[in-house]
Amino acid sequence: MASLIEVRDCIALNGRADARLISHQLKMPEPLVQAMLERLTLMGKLEEVEVEDCLTGSCKSCPEATACQTKLYQLR
Repeated sequence: MASLIEVRDCIALNGRADARLISHQLKMPEPLVQAMLERLTLMGKLEEVEVEDCLTGSCKSCPEATACQTKLYQLR
């Protein structure tokens, strides 16, 4: 099982990351990763990044406009 330090290091290596990416890279359950990300944010080690621009540029017409929004984290 990965530690908080390993989660932080994974974000450092990627620049920015979401729970799904970290879960895949560290082979951990996504809910556990999300809890660790929230803990690191509360500790002031990470900050949540607002993702306002859709990667495809067509969110207004996309039927999954709210489902594709994800929280990204980066080092503080």
